[in-house]
Amino acid sequence: MKTGRLEAFSDGVLAIIITIMVLEMKVPEGSGFEALKPTLPVFLTYVLSFIYVGIYWNNHHHLLYAVNKVNGKILWTNLNLLFWLSLLPFVTGWMGENHFEANPTALYGVILFMAALAFKILVHHVIKNEGKNSNVGKIYSNDRKLIISLLLYFFGIVASFLQPFIGLLIYFGVALIWFVPDKRIEQTLKE
Repeated sequence: MKTGRLEAFSDGVLAIIITIMVLEMKVPEGSGFEALKPTLPVFLTYVLSFIYVGIYWNNHHHLLYAVNKVNGKILWTNLNLLFWLSLLPFVTGWMGENHFEANPTALYGVILFMAALAFKILVHHVIKNEGKNSNVGKIYSNDRKLIISLLLYFFGIVASFLQPFIGLLIYFGVALIWFVPDKRIEQTLKE
């Protein structure tokens, strides 16, 4: 099977996730700028989650660009990734509405951890389908960046129970690591 339908479906789900997140932000009562102050935690959480959805969209796009064909396992592992990402609007809203308290911030980290793990599983099945000597196999066979991200998410979750702000800083740090698109796929495909 070709990747076109998988890409289109995934793009649609990611667009819906962003739409749900923005619709969760309530319009404040009042026309003065001071009316925006209570919405600041919700807005900041939305920005972080928007960046994360963008990061996943970008890396998912790059991954599928290097894939020649998909199978049923890849379709299911892709759905697993989309499942965890679809929970972002819920945890985004809960964390923002509760002003970054420990439990919502930790659960936000759990969802980020599970999405990263789901992406790693997706990559594993793509490599299994394409072969270790394929472009994807060469690029992702030893992906330290993803392993480091999983470890940082774990520490962010633990830190969130002790000091939620530290957990948030760790989640933001992981986003910074991934913000610049992965050039390995483009470089490998040029060669």
